[in-house]
Amino acid sequence: MTPNPPASGAAATPSPVPARAGLTAIHEALATRVLGKHHELYLALTCLLADGHLLIEDVPGVGKTTLAHALAQVFGLSFSRVQFTSDLMPSDILGVSIFNRNTTAFEFKPGPIFAELVLVDEVNRASPRTQSALLEAMSERQITVEGVTRELAPPFNVIATQNPVDHSGTFALPDSQMDRFLMRIGLGYPPAEAERQLLAEGNRRAAPIKALATSADLLAWQAAAARLTVRDAVLDYLLRLIHYSRRPGLFEQGLSPRAGLALRRAAQAWALLAGRDFVMPEDIQAVLASVADHRLIRRDGEREPASALLLEHVAIE
Repeated sequence: MTPNPPASGAAATPSPVPARAGLTAIHEALATRVLGKHHELYLALTCLLADGHLLIEDVPGVGKTTLAHALAQVFGLSFSRVQFTSDLMPSDILGVSIFNRNTTAFEFKPGPIFAELVLVDEVNRASPRTQSALLEAMSERQITVEGVTRELAPPFNVIATQNPVDHSGTFALPDSQMDRFLMRIGLGYPPAEAERQLLAEGNRRAAPIKALATSADLLAWQAAAARLTVRDAVLDYLLRLIHYSRRPGLFEQGLSPRAGLALRRAAQAWALLAGRDFVMPEDIQAVLASVADHRLIRRDGEREPASALLLEHVAIE
């Protein structure tokens, strides 16, 4: 389910461009870089508007890194990229204190985590020690180096790419870290027509995308999404989905309260993209797979996504 182009501005922003026109233009700009993936682009925008971290899981070469670069460019965000490897140390991400002989004092040199949008490439290749450093940044929006805590100023969002866990040199991320990703998506191979266009025109990452918004715009849209009305009937539907996931025998563990809040935030952001100031049950359905499937493991061995089971058995009333 992909939202129709937003029909009306959902919130005032510092930019003279109205929210409706701004978000539509942003989606169209992204679609010139990641071809034939309109639904996946809406999901990525939803995650960013919900102030969440995004995990993109897919095989190499389908545009995961291209999407992260494009999002940073179109929102005018400061950007950094960290390639995760087995020998990466926490200081390579967070930064390090270096002794200054002139001042006879240690000075902190910030690492790449100090950016508004951080791309973590191949997140499932690093050691648990390095993963724990990233986990604090994602969950607390802060880092701790040598006993000193430093805040990560908003906006701060992580986009991580992950190769399938059966690929060489990878390992499954712990549940605690997977839970810090608001949404998980896959891009997949492009449609034939889009791939033909890619082959004809070549690498689309060479030319940068013009910034169509600012970090202040993004913060305003995130705040606007968080204010969208969620009526009692919609909350009841969301609660039934959460409680059904906790029924004995279905999953290794049900959706947590944090997962429920993630569903609400994602549905609000999806509704904002659709140009509404209120959330509908269909908004929850639209984001359910990307929010819930990486948090739920079925016990019956079926490969059908967990979200499909929830949607099958929990009706909108």
